[in-house]
Amino acid sequence: MATRVLQRFIMPLDKDPDVLPLYVDPEAIVLDADKDTVGGDKSAKALNAAASRQSTSTGAKVAVEDVLGRHAFRVREGQELSFGTYFNGFAAGYWRRWTVVDAVTLDVTLSGAGAHVIVYRSMANGRSQKVDDAVVTGDAETTLSFDLPLVPFQDGGWYWFDVIAGAADATVTAATWSAEVPDDRAASRTATVGITTMNRPDFCAALLESLGADEDVLAIIDRVLVMEQGTKKVADDAGFPAAEKALQGKLRVIEQANLGGSGGFARAQLETLRAGESAYVLFLDDDIICEPESILRAVTFGDLARRPTIVGGHMFSIYSRADMHSYGEVINRYRFWWQSAPTVLPNWDFGNRNLRSTRWLHKRIDVDFNPWFMCLIPVEVMERIGLGLPLFIKWDDSEYGVRAQAAGFPTVSLPGAAVWHVPWTDKNDALDWQAYFHQRNRFVAALLHSPFKRGGRMVSESFQHQVMHLMSMQYSVVEMRHQALLDVLEGPGKLHADLPTKLGEVREMRKQWQDADLQGDPDAFPSPRREKPRKRDMDSDVPGRAAQTKMKLIGAARQFKGVRALSREFPEVALPAMDAKWYRLASLDAAVVSMPDGTSAAFYQRDPEQFRAALKKTVEIHKRLLREWPALAEQYRAGLQDVTSQEAWARTFGIEEAE
Repeated sequence: MATRVLQRFIMPLDKDPDVLPLYVDPEAIVLDADKDTVGGDKSAKALNAAASRQSTSTGAKVAVEDVLGRHAFRVREGQELSFGTYFNGFAAGYWRRWTVVDAVTLDVTLSGAGAHVIVYRSMANGRSQKVDDAVVTGDAETTLSFDLPLVPFQDGGWYWFDVIAGAADATVTAATWSAEVPDDRAASRTATVGITTMNRPDFCAALLESLGADEDVLAIIDRVLVMEQGTKKVADDAGFPAAEKALQGKLRVIEQANLGGSGGFARAQLETLRAGESAYVLFLDDDIICEPESILRAVTFGDLARRPTIVGGHMFSIYSRADMHSYGEVINRYRFWWQSAPTVLPNWDFGNRNLRSTRWLHKRIDVDFNPWFMCLIPVEVMERIGLGLPLFIKWDDSEYGVRAQAAGFPTVSLPGAAVWHVPWTDKNDALDWQAYFHQRNRFVAALLHSPFKRGGRMVSESFQHQVMHLMSMQYSVVEMRHQALLDVLEGPGKLHADLPTKLGEVREMRKQWQDADLQGDPDAFPSPRREKPRKRDMDSDVPGRAAQTKMKLIGAARQFKGVRALSREFPEVALPAMDAKWYRLASLDAAVVSMPDGTSAAFYQRDPEQFRAALKKTVEIHKRLLREWPALAEQYRAGLQDVTSQEAWARTFGIEEAE
């Protein structure tokens, strides 16, 4: 047996006050209500869910100047601080379930006479208890050690430590969580980092430089591959020379056609397998800020996993940096739709309610996949199940997780490993050209993996969404989704062939529709005008189920009536993106609608003739999908191995002869 460090105590690289709550916490524990106490009453549960999001912060702050370095922090005289935080707590439940580790040792090195270190643990229900403590007796730097079993963490729970300074300041200069592991797992294996980039040279260059900033992180990286697919090259960015130097000869930029995220990440998989030097490929998005320690933690966790395991990181908002946007993702198999795991509350602000006060964060969250903004995949997994699907964007990561899971390879979204990224809620991908890929790729994934007859709710839900888009005057979205389903019906044979061309085709198709004509100038469209004012102001509240059902009937009936004449020239309202729901748009003949990213708006106009033609088409396509589903599913499943093979991808990259 040998000793291996599992996790190091860290402080933020940039000393940004917004991220400090993820590293050190001055607040007390104010635990939210237990679900068993709340009971099953729907109103009580709703009130408790709202209450659990309320801030418990007292306004206590940690002084930025007390961050003394990457691994050092000062606790002021008489001050009590907790390191039971996202990046410095130890997620014992995950190590207990997924790795060979059965006990850990916490070593805390600090100075300051009278400094008191207290070790706590939590249970899966969030309740915490003191485990051990020790006091520094002299002025010299002292290392306090605590042996901690992982046996009681079957369902979840964390370890952490607090520091109470005595009559003098206390300075923590190091802390590690380590374990005795088999000799053949003592040394860290290595990874190839794969970054797909498309016209984000500044972001990408900064990310590259951060990877080379930590010698320990750089030591476990064999290669950093940048799949350059844009016209604004990362190599031309002012920050690139420094990034290249920091990576000490390990950087390789591969220029290729724009094949989307799936084409970029599959290239990283293929190059990693061909090189034969790395145990893992690590995917990173190009528009992230990465906590470099996350890479060390992911690789260490992968090295010590009971079986080859995909290890993913979590996602914080790049705009509100203590706000956790994605914590654990699963696939609802009946709908075949991605969503947060059942007990996860997304968009969680650690600045408002800390880890120790939040029950749901202590239960272990098991996932079906981890998005590829940060995801570590073992070579053994790729050799067994192949590379990603050629889907351009959307669903390649989730399909891969489901495919790996079926082959016996789990995915773990590891607390303490994370990046900062633009939240999905701030993007416009359900209405712009990406709507095609959402629709097509979701159906491809369901045909491959749905355990339900004819895909469960897939076809009926798709039809309902088409009708809602039609009622919303989003005719371009409907047509793109039509084309997506028609392409699905052609089978898997065209997926590789379409990869370099489909984006251009979809964008050209979308140009034909008025609702896709986005304008950034606030004066691009006329001001709203109606012949008669509305009898009631448009309600911004969300209507109940009965009201929505009524609106569906009214909205459908209106498509057989003419439009108000003035609406051909003027919008009737201007709706912000947050209010532009189908049940509001269905009552209008024209509207200026803002896009979710806040950069532009479009002029929607109701067209009853277009509605009826599109509705007829969508009925025909969905009937055909239901009829052909069994044979189509068999066709996709039979073709999966070939479509995801190294040989198929090499042909798509045009490198089968070169190497």
